[in-house]
Amino acid sequence: MFQKVLVANRGEIAVRILRTIRELGVRTVAVHSPVDSGALHVQTADEAVALAGDAPAESYLDGAAIIEAARSSGAQAIHPGYGFLAENSGFARAVEDAGLVFIGPKADVIAQLGDKPTARRLLAAAGVPIIPGLMAPETDPVRLAAAAADIGFPVLIKAAAGGGGKGMRVVEDPAQLASAAAEASGEARTAFGDGSIYLERYLPRTRHVEIQILADGQGRVVHLGERECSVQRRHQKIIEETPCPAPFFDAALRERMGAAAVAAAKTVGYTNAGTVEFLLADSGQFYFLEVNTRLQVEHPVTELVYGLDLVRHQLEIAAGAPLGLRQEDIAPRGHALECRIYAEDPAAGFMPSPGKVLFHRPAAGPFVRFDSGICSGAEVPVSYDPILGKLITWAEDRPLAIARMERALCENVILGVHTATEYLLDVMAHPAFRAGETHTRFLEEHFAAWAPDGARAARQAALAFASADLLGLARTATPGAPRGAAQGAEPFPSPWQTLWGFDSARG
Repeated sequence: MFQKVLVANRGEIAVRILRTIRELGVRTVAVHSPVDSGALHVQTADEAVALAGDAPAESYLDGAAIIEAARSSGAQAIHPGYGFLAENSGFARAVEDAGLVFIGPKADVIAQLGDKPTARRLLAAAGVPIIPGLMAPETDPVRLAAAAADIGFPVLIKAAAGGGGKGMRVVEDPAQLASAAAEASGEARTAFGDGSIYLERYLPRTRHVEIQILADGQGRVVHLGERECSVQRRHQKIIEETPCPAPFFDAALRERMGAAAVAAAKTVGYTNAGTVEFLLADSGQFYFLEVNTRLQVEHPVTELVYGLDLVRHQLEIAAGAPLGLRQEDIAPRGHALECRIYAEDPAAGFMPSPGKVLFHRPAAGPFVRFDSGICSGAEVPVSYDPILGKLITWAEDRPLAIARMERALCENVILGVHTATEYLLDVMAHPAFRAGETHTRFLEEHFAAWAPDGARAARQAALAFASADLLGLARTATPGAPRGAAQGAEPFPSPWQTLWGFDSARG
């Protein structure tokens, strides 16, 4: 095992990885931008190295600076987390060239699978069913238009070099293709440093189901079942669960999809943790989407249902240890759900809500886990993805896991920034969600006209204000009054403007 590992990320994923590394008795190194100097991941690590600027290109996307931080601190390995440089083959290769270990697949494998059209060609050759679409990146408007006409509308524009909903657009009208392609390319360039895009046939009302894989350096590959990630807003997953709640999803289908994922991994000589993503129709037919060559945001639901620490396996595999798991010994138990908690304002179209977290009390209790990168006093910068954490619950069955999630959402107190807790609670309560009738257009069909409940917001505001006053945080005593502060004190926004998760109507 390594003696020291640097985590090249920030926020909740950096904290989550650092905790497992420390459990293994390995020393940890964090990196941080100036605005993150007091962040929780910096506090969690044994030591930290400052990066130059707050812009991603000057901090968490500066591969050379991160490698130098590893060298100067004496780290032998770098864990990239997810996002930023996690799927950047150039960074992985530079880490290898520097004599360090990249905790993930090899650089050439990332390059093959990170380029989505290349991955489609490889997997199609291996017999994995794929969605009709381009097999190479394309940006020329004329050739894009011709390809879209051949594929058939609606089409999905996707970033060739990344995922997570960035650089993705659904186009139903041919007249909108050129502008949508330009927007998607620009967004992809900002997020991944590569504006390459390609097209796929858009398949509405399918389920987004992914298979978790683990592969060691000795050729053993196993899958850890499926995660359904169909509940998405603007192509960004917000709720994930395992097992898949579809009534037709059985052990036989799990094994077929798992076998396809394992075949995909073996085709390219994959090592470490990864996720093979599919679209699943109600007929049971599934189509390959892409391979994510990293840890996924939603990995905790797999950990709870299968009783494994995926980060620990990542570290052990990267250190050269064989995978001590056999496929026949891996079986799910119970049901797990994850809700992503973002700093966003539902009343303002879910725009990011940066600012200071003035008070945080995480949900707790039996089988509740909150993977978080925040604490009271933490700053939520405008420069980065606004995810604050992931709330995960486990139970013996899905109805109890949902009930536990509702309770946990109501207990998860965050003062100072907006969150979409109320929205998530309404999704949990929706009859179609409870029946497992989820698909990729679920929110568009059931929540397109959703708006915050004004009466409920008033109750929340009163309770939040009372709580803030008892905590000695309140600085404005009049509902709706402008921000103000006592002499020398930190300004505290009125809870009439910034609300927390408790809902008296739900208890």
